[in-house]
Amino acid sequence: MKKINIIIAIFASMFFWGCSNGDHQENGMLENIKKRGVLKVGVFSDKPPFGYVNEQGEFDGFDVYISKKIAKDLLGEKGKVEFIPVEAAARVEFLKSNKVDLIMANFTKTKEREAVVDFAKPYMKVSLGVVSKEGKIKDISQLKGQKLIVDKGTTADFYFTKNHPEIELLKYDQNTEAFLALKSHRGVALAHDNTLLFAWARLNTPFMVGIDVLGDEEVIAPAIKKGNKDFLDWLDQEIDKLTKDGFMQEAYDVTLKPMYGVDIKSESVIFEK
Repeated sequence: MKKINIIIAIFASMFFWGCSNGDHQENGMLENIKKRGVLKVGVFSDKPPFGYVNEQGEFDGFDVYISKKIAKDLLGEKGKVEFIPVEAAARVEFLKSNKVDLIMANFTKTKEREAVVDFAKPYMKVSLGVVSKEGKIKDISQLKGQKLIVDKGTTADFYFTKNHPEIELLKYDQNTEAFLALKSHRGVALAHDNTLLFAWARLNTPFMVGIDVLGDEEVIAPAIKKGNKDFLDWLDQEIDKLTKDGFMQEAYDVTLKPMYGVDIKSESVIFEK
């Protein structure tokens, strides 16, 4: 009987240890960030106007602008943020391996991604688009037998792999590589988020967005490692506040409007208060 009690005690302590060092640790992420005093955010370094390195060598763009505000509201100063460059295909892994606390790298919320990370409330709307020289590609049927450029691990990659296996995809790790491939005529067109393509095409004539909307409208949201309910709840409240008090509109006006001009309406890109 004594041996049985000892065994039960051992299993009980193992169960308690597992809970206290697993779920408890995960759910204490918000407090851990506050203690550290720095918010680690994964952003793009080559995707203007959302995340890029400007001429001063500093991270800039829509996602960066919002991230600084999140850091200020969480830690008291917008400078208490460390930006870590990520590539599209590595965003999930950066969260899983604790390299970042938060992904603000134009991350589209999908069912597949929801299975491996937690998304907070969305702050942006997006659809796929296709850009080509002079906008000649206006229909998916024109891509059959042609080479289409995409970034690895993006919704464009997933969409065409699943729905159009007849189209040959040229996949690149970085945005700069993908757009250079388009300019070098390695592919007849490039598929990406339409919000990015609208801005890029304005600066890169004679390229035009021939297909404005492809597939369903989706949303972009902050993403964190699964299981951190305290941090997720805080982010949900933060995104609500930033939307309702007009900060998201401010971020749009400062970072996106100069790139989009009057052709794109803010309500088609961000959520209104």
